[in-house]
Amino acid sequence: MNTLRFTLTPAALAAALLVATTASSTAFAQQAEPKADENIATVVVTASADASAQGLPAAYAGGQVARGGRLGLLGNVDIMDTPFNSTNYTHALIQDQQARSVGDVVQNDPSVRVARGFGNYQELYMIRGFAVGSDDTAYNGLYGLLPRQFVATELMERVEVLRGAHSFINGAAPAGGSIGGSINILPKRAPNQELSEVTVGVETGGQGYGAIDLGRRFGEEGRAGVRVNVAHRNGDTAVDREERELSVYSIGVDYRGRGYRLSADVGAQDHQLTNARPSVDLAAELPMIAAPDSRHNFAQPWTVSNERHTFGTVRAEIDLGENAVAWAAAGLRNGQEFNILAGIDVNAVNGDATMSRFDNIRKDQVRTGEVGVRGELRTGAVKHTLSASASGFHSKSRNAFGMSDFAGFASNLYTPRDVAPPPPDAWPSGGDMNNPLVTGKSILSSLAIADTMSFMDDKVLVNVGLRHQRIKDYGYRNDTGLERDGYEESENTPFAAIVYKLRKDVSVYANYSEGLQRGPEASGVGIVNSGTKFAPYVSRQREAGVKYDSGRYGLTAAVFTTSQPSAYVENNVFGVYGEQRNRGVELSVFGTPVRGLKVLGGLTLLDAEQRITEGGKNQGKDAIGVPQTQLNIGADWDVPGVDGLSVNARTVYTSKQYADGANLQKLPSWTRLDLGATYNTRFMDRDLTLRARVDNVTDKNYWASAGGYPGAGYLVLAAPRSVVVSATVGF
Repeated sequence: MNTLRFTLTPAALAAALLVATTASSTAFAQQAEPKADENIATVVVTASADASAQGLPAAYAGGQVARGGRLGLLGNVDIMDTPFNSTNYTHALIQDQQARSVGDVVQNDPSVRVARGFGNYQELYMIRGFAVGSDDTAYNGLYGLLPRQFVATELMERVEVLRGAHSFINGAAPAGGSIGGSINILPKRAPNQELSEVTVGVETGGQGYGAIDLGRRFGEEGRAGVRVNVAHRNGDTAVDREERELSVYSIGVDYRGRGYRLSADVGAQDHQLTNARPSVDLAAELPMIAAPDSRHNFAQPWTVSNERHTFGTVRAEIDLGENAVAWAAAGLRNGQEFNILAGIDVNAVNGDATMSRFDNIRKDQVRTGEVGVRGELRTGAVKHTLSASASGFHSKSRNAFGMSDFAGFASNLYTPRDVAPPPPDAWPSGGDMNNPLVTGKSILSSLAIADTMSFMDDKVLVNVGLRHQRIKDYGYRNDTGLERDGYEESENTPFAAIVYKLRKDVSVYANYSEGLQRGPEASGVGIVNSGTKFAPYVSRQREAGVKYDSGRYGLTAAVFTTSQPSAYVENNVFGVYGEQRNRGVELSVFGTPVRGLKVLGGLTLLDAEQRITEGGKNQGKDAIGVPQTQLNIGADWDVPGVDGLSVNARTVYTSKQYADGANLQKLPSWTRLDLGATYNTRFMDRDLTLRARVDNVTDKNYWASAGGYPGAGYLVLAAPRSVVVSATVGF
């Protein structure tokens, strides 16, 4: 009976939310329509985030999402002209929710759930049921520049989520993700008005936070701008014994010339975890076990995870005439990671487990860039927007690792035992931790062309395009540096879409798109073909949707189906054996349906099926780690009679999911409630903003996700109730 209740509730709630929102436009029509002397609140375009004449798309009513976002070589496109389902989260939302990372921001998205990388603490984003790693997150349109495992919000102005396979738009992601969608981070730029803000805060566990955000414009008409951000977090988290230290620095500069625009960014992030709680591997023969207390920590006290990254980008755009523009961009990143880890393998329903030590060091060097041109012309009654671009990406990784005895040491998930750190034994192919050799190189290059044709006074938009992508991927031995395997493959990824504006406020669209995915690399404990690289493969997507824009609130609906070759482990051999098909329905709502009330949320229904499996034994069963129902309902309310005070609430529901391909290990559904408040006032003639937030208000214990890495069903325990308060002062 309980299962039935939780299964039906999300759909009912989502339907009620969407119906109520639509009804509010009629029931409150007199209140919703602006008076002659009253304007709907919007955000004025004050700076360009990408050195473009288009500038930063304006925020939608309510300020939580933007009216448009970046579509690769097509540039910034309004949501009603976009032949995809996308959401672009603003800096205002990031601030008011006191989000720490990309993962915190996309918790607002009903099509996204946050998981974790394989054997580490990397944020992993499941978009439409497909994994997108944080190292496949783009920065101002370029892949591979941001820190690999965790991206702090101090580096971002906006978070753009584009759903669906779209290798034509951005090219193949270097780490093999972006089949279900992609995430693009927009950097900060100096606004036209002087910006000087200092923020201090504290959260559960005693972790302190401090940040400085400065922005200035200089010279004639304020053409030159500088934006500086510095932030530091340090202390215990809400998880017992877990510690986190984060330092972030970034400088963004831009210049708005006559007929050209320039921008550049330099950033650094140092992220250190001590005693961080690991993921949980559950023996295949066991049923699903109960989640421990969410504050509980089963990490060994000597475990650490440290990463340091520095990066820089430059971008330029020049006008070639009234309706044509050319651009160029380039970026570099150097990264270093060092880990002493101890995973936990549970082998009994009472929580008995074994743990073993795994050390590794990784160094990355990334170079990336693109050039392009875009222009307009007419052929009779048809307006063409023609785009062409070329991109390149080069990465080199150095890796070495050491492991303790495979037998490990005994522990228990519910009553863990601390032990002295066992020595990491020399491993035959682990390499030298003091001098890691090059173990991988990836070289990606592509050429793309596109034509957006406009008919009937822009009521019909037809998009066609093609990207030719070449991928070179090489692997080398950890111990000798000799080439182990590799490949060079190329593929053409076409794109076709249509947008039809039934009315000024209603658009329908359909698209066919493909995702080119770099082949996976076999890895994991006990894998006999560890290190083997697999050739890239193509995923195919079909999608259709409708969008409604009232000016105050928006509604979207989409249906889609995507098929992808799938990789998993059979008899300790990693391989690309089968096919997975994800299809589903997405509903979303955003904006201000009633004065003083902002809404943001939606519903995603997913059917992720293993269509082809080895020997057919799991054929027709659900894919690992993909819930059937994902529901988000968020609201922000301006409290009447208290000027400057608003309160907000968000409910996140995720239905059951499986941790194994046989669908025998089922994670129960879970619902999380988050509450917050923001108060804007003046204090000693200064702007003061006070914020408070409580995540997981009811302090529920649950398994938040299963897997993410192909064929693996490791479990991640949910974060406990966490309270964070902060104060921001403007000078």
